[in-house]
Amino acid sequence: MFRKILIANRGEIAVRVIRTCRALGIPTVAVYSEVDRHALHVLQADEAICIGAPEPNESYLNIPRIIEAAQQAGADAIHPGYGFLSENATFSQACQDANITFIGPPPEVISSLGDKLTARKLMLENNIPVTPGALLEGDDLNAWKQQAETLGYPIMIKASAGGGGKGMRVVHHPDEFEAACKNAASEARSAFGDDRVYMEKYIANPRHIEVQIFADTHGHAIHLFERECSIQRRHQKIIEECPSPVIDEALRTKMGETAVQAALAANYVNAGTVEFLFDPSDRSFYFLEVNTRLQVEHPITECITGLDLVQWQIMIASGQPLPLSQEQIQRDGHAIECRLYAEDAERQFAPSPGTITGLHMPTGPGIRVDEGVYEGAEVPVYYDPILSKLVCYGPDRETTRQRMVDALRHTAILGLNTSISFLIDALEHEAFRSGDLSTHFIQQHMADWRPKRDDKDLAAIAFLLNEYLMPAQKSHTSSSGDHEELPTPWQTIGTWRIGQS
Repeated sequence: MFRKILIANRGEIAVRVIRTCRALGIPTVAVYSEVDRHALHVLQADEAICIGAPEPNESYLNIPRIIEAAQQAGADAIHPGYGFLSENATFSQACQDANITFIGPPPEVISSLGDKLTARKLMLENNIPVTPGALLEGDDLNAWKQQAETLGYPIMIKASAGGGGKGMRVVHHPDEFEAACKNAASEARSAFGDDRVYMEKYIANPRHIEVQIFADTHGHAIHLFERECSIQRRHQKIIEECPSPVIDEALRTKMGETAVQAALAANYVNAGTVEFLFDPSDRSFYFLEVNTRLQVEHPITECITGLDLVQWQIMIASGQPLPLSQEQIQRDGHAIECRLYAEDAERQFAPSPGTITGLHMPTGPGIRVDEGVYEGAEVPVYYDPILSKLVCYGPDRETTRQRMVDALRHTAILGLNTSISFLIDALEHEAFRSGDLSTHFIQQHMADWRPKRDDKDLAAIAFLLNEYLMPAQKSHTSSSGDHEELPTPWQTIGTWRIGQS
């Protein structure tokens, strides 16, 4: 086992990795930018090293500085978390060159699967279903249009490199085709330095379903069932659940076996996720991509399997075989995860940085909080605005859904805007209750969403102001010596955005 692990990340995922390392008795090293000096992951690690300025390129994306920090601390392994450098083949190779274990796939695997066209070709060669499509090569626009006509509109133009919705355009009519191709290529070049694009048949109301995989260095690969990730904003997930309410046992087995087949075809090692688009019209599914890292939503898989996926990552990276065979892995119950973001759902989910002036997280049976902040913490403008993850678990989907709604109603994060009210309304929507989901859920059902403003919101905020912010400030003596009563929470309530808690 490793003697010390450096975590090349920040926020809740860094805290999550620290928790497992502590359970295994492995010391941890946090890295941080200048603006994260007092961040939660820095406070919880055994050691912490500043690696640069707040801008990601100067700190969390600075490969030489992270390698230097690991060598300085004597760490013999690096866990990349998710985002930042977690799917960067150059970083994986740099760790290898420095004789430091990268807790993830080897660089050649990350490289082959990180390019969507290379991954697509690999899957086709191994008889794994992919969405019908074509590479847009050369400069012959008429040839491209002919390929699009063959596929049939609507189609999706996608960037070969990267993800997150960048370099992606839906084309409904031939007249839109040329502009869509140029705009997608330009955006891809700006975001990823690679302007290659390709097109796929556009599925009208797809569901986004992914399968958790693990593979060791001994030639074994398994899956840990599927997760439904269809509730998305800007092509990023905000609510995930497992199992999927639309997948039966026969299809679950087939998707799991296909995901394992994809892992073996790519010579995969460590944790990964094979993502599929599911077409509910004929119950077919198509390979989308492989995320070569631990996913944000891994806790819901941990809930239904009782396994620690970070522990598995560390064990496999140290050369140990998979601890269980496919037949030994069991699932039980239902789990839902909500990502808590500092963002304004009324304004296109714009980031909402600031200071957390009040914080109350729920507790109780079937509730898990993967925290990334604390009361008084600063949420900087430079990074993804995820604060924490709220996970609920129960014997069935409806029990878990109700538990999550109740847990969110007992969650308060004050001082900045959050997505809590939006998440509650999404979970309470009839389409979600019935399991009628698609990646267009928000556009179809909540495009004009506004928070409810009622007395319950007022009472909650007044209570929190009284409880957390003002107990020591209700009165004071002015500079002239006169005793002065300060406004009560109810009097100051007008300065707060109702519903932000």
